[in-house]
Amino acid sequence: MKKTIKCLLSAALLALAPSVSHAQDGVLRLELNKGVIEPMPIALPVFVGADAASNKLAAEVTSVIVSDLIGTGLFREIPAEAHISKVTDFNQAVEFANWKAINAQALVTGAAEKSGDTLKLKFRLHDVFAQTPVGDGVQFSANANDWRRMAHKVADTIYSRLTGEAGYFDSRVVYIAESGGKANRTKRLAVMDYDGANNRYLTDSKSIVLAPRFSPNAREIVYTSYETGEPRVFIMNVDTLKRRALSTAEGMTFAPRFSPNGEKIVMSLAERGNTDIYLVDVASGAKQRLTNSSAIETAPSFSPDGSQIVFESDRGGGQQVYVMSASGGAAKRISNGKGRYGTPVWSPRGDTIAFTKMVDGRFHIGVMRTDGSGEKVLTTSFLDEGPTWSPNGRVIMFFRETSGADGAPALYSVDITGMNLKKIKTPTHGSDPAWSKVLN
Repeated sequence: MKKTIKCLLSAALLALAPSVSHAQDGVLRLELNKGVIEPMPIALPVFVGADAASNKLAAEVTSVIVSDLIGTGLFREIPAEAHISKVTDFNQAVEFANWKAINAQALVTGAAEKSGDTLKLKFRLHDVFAQTPVGDGVQFSANANDWRRMAHKVADTIYSRLTGEAGYFDSRVVYIAESGGKANRTKRLAVMDYDGANNRYLTDSKSIVLAPRFSPNAREIVYTSYETGEPRVFIMNVDTLKRRALSTAEGMTFAPRFSPNGEKIVMSLAERGNTDIYLVDVASGAKQRLTNSSAIETAPSFSPDGSQIVFESDRGGGQQVYVMSASGGAAKRISNGKGRYGTPVWSPRGDTIAFTKMVDGRFHIGVMRTDGSGEKVLTTSFLDEGPTWSPNGRVIMFFRETSGADGAPALYSVDITGMNLKKIKTPTHGSDPAWSKVLN
């Protein structure tokens, strides 16, 4: 039987640390076990370039691919100086014995060719243990200016073939870029690649902006702005920067989020001293009231299938997380631990909800199943808030604010195991991130 690299990465909420092992049938598996993390050793020689211009791009592309894969915490790069074989031709035979000798479990070989404004990338993934390719070779072709996106697509393909899960590297994050001290901090909308590259500002700093969220097609965002003096929800095209206020009746509107089909927006509307959750049609502005109580009800988020909404409410006397039908009606409280719960966000996988939890004056990021069971706190800090899911539901990004007079927010990410916590590079302070789907 043909041997391939397989993965038993669990999508379960309480997944544990990954390790590499060989089963009795000889198949290489990336498994989740207790104890010490053992990332899969992978060799990724610099892609072969067709000429000097191609060589430069080949090196940059390879660097991004390595950064993507190693950044997951699931893989360990075998450094180039340890390589016995040298890849100088994409079509040369793979000397598997030499790669096995340095303990490479997987090998990636690739080539880059720049012709005019076009860049072509091709690569193959090899199972060193089985001495066979993993799937067919793949080729991407696009404008050379999009070389980073092409690199992310290569990394997504490799990640998917080695783990059995969808990739998430070719995606973007919209967030609040913050500058200045606490007393006079300015806030702007900004968008970037998932890893912090290609940062671009979408608004100036004249008005406070909050809670940006991507549309399902990743081409629009919905957010809250104070430019009129009170919070109002706006929709903006990320590429053209054209925007418009979401038409509603009088009252303050905030905490918006798109429905899975992009046709509706669920948000909070405060009028006559009462804050409830409403569903608003994007095209017509027609609204439907989903909650009706004297409590403050906000931060709604759809389930991936659009049938349910999770939200936060103090209707029980304290801030907790509830789930209701997307058409409104009775809601069920699902948070049951000590402390206050807020900013719930449904996982793209549909089986987990991320949240912010405040206990004893400290804020943490956690996850629970959709019925409230299996609660797990992933981060512990002075102030961690605002979780958002990677497109594949494997990673959570959030913001962490440091304490004191000079405290400021920064973006971080963590695996749903609670491991691989890392800071995301941004040009300024950053808060309230929202992850897009994988781009087309």
